[in-house]
Amino acid sequence: MPTTYAETWFPVLIQILIAIAVAGGMIGASAILGRRMRDPVKMSPYESGMTPVGNARERFSVKFYLVGMVFILFDIEAIFLYPWAVVYRQLRLFAFVEMLLFIVLVLCGFFYIWKKGVLDWSIDERRDEAREKRRAA
Repeated sequence: MPTTYAETWFPVLIQILIAIAVAGGMIGASAILGRRMRDPVKMSPYESGMTPVGNARERFSVKFYLVGMVFILFDIEAIFLYPWAVVYRQLRLFAFVEMLLFIVLVLCGFFYIWKKGVLDWSIDERRDEAREKRRAA
């Protein structure tokens, strides 16, 4: 059993040093042993097997970011469900009421963004098509 502060943290230090050495060794070995083939296909950005089209600096719709925030919201909800499930038997009705309140608040936010149209991507497309028709006429 470790008795001093240094004895307690020495194995952690050794593990960190080994991890750094292994990572550095792998990167160094690939740099030394790996072949370097520079051709246009290898240097082009990978687009899931598709030919890259357009500029990388396109503007994204605000809805893109709103949907990202919704995913984060539900990830956070899932993270809070795990500790709740662990202590549910100890807290009983109190835990149930607290989680019910939490889920109701999350669902209120979900229905709010649903009503705002954040989850309906086709509205922008219809709006854009209508604008193009008006411009052409």
